[in-house]
Amino acid sequence: MKVKIIIADDNPSLQYMLSEICKHAGWTPIIAENGKKALTLLEQYEPALILVDYHMPVMDGLKTVKEIRKRNQYIPILVLTVDERQEVADQFIQAGATDFALKPVKAPDIISRIQLHLKLANLTNTQEDQEEIFITKGISKSTLSHITQYLRGKREPAPVDEISKEVGLAYPTVYRYIMYLLEVGNVIQKDSHQKVGRPKKLYQWLSN
Repeated sequence: MKVKIIIADDNPSLQYMLSEICKHAGWTPIIAENGKKALTLLEQYEPALILVDYHMPVMDGLKTVKEIRKRNQYIPILVLTVDERQEVADQFIQAGATDFALKPVKAPDIISRIQLHLKLANLTNTQEDQEEIFITKGISKSTLSHITQYLRGKREPAPVDEISKEVGLAYPTVYRYIMYLLEVGNVIQKDSHQKVGRPKKLYQWLSN
């Protein structure tokens, strides 16, 4: 049975482009022109993943993410946005968003991002014990494990943008998780003193 993906976006051209990308990857796209419609389709089709636009009529992206999470704790939610501000990302992650896909959307990027989250979701769903999917608000166990595994295997400290590229997650998502790991004491922060510009913050797994 084909993987179903809900595309919640009010822009017809983006609806078409994302639909074609999904079809090319072998997934079945289901269009919702706003967040309210997406909630109806969620109950009707039981999709594997939902793409949610930030700015939509009737129900915006943030409200949509919150309402989806009330109904389903497991489904990956990728937010489509042009806004890269960390404070906006933090609001979405707190609401239950899994990751972000920045506009303009590029086919290879969105396909690899969706593939990653389908894989992580599958790992979560196949766990024998039905433990809580979120460690704390906005921090999911599967995403945290994915980032942690990368950091454990890396000897040298790295900046967030490098970690983001290597793990296949958006910068705002990785930053949020790095800050959590820093807070709980699993990661340490170092400064890279460059010849030009301000020192760059690097992060490294703290070995036991």
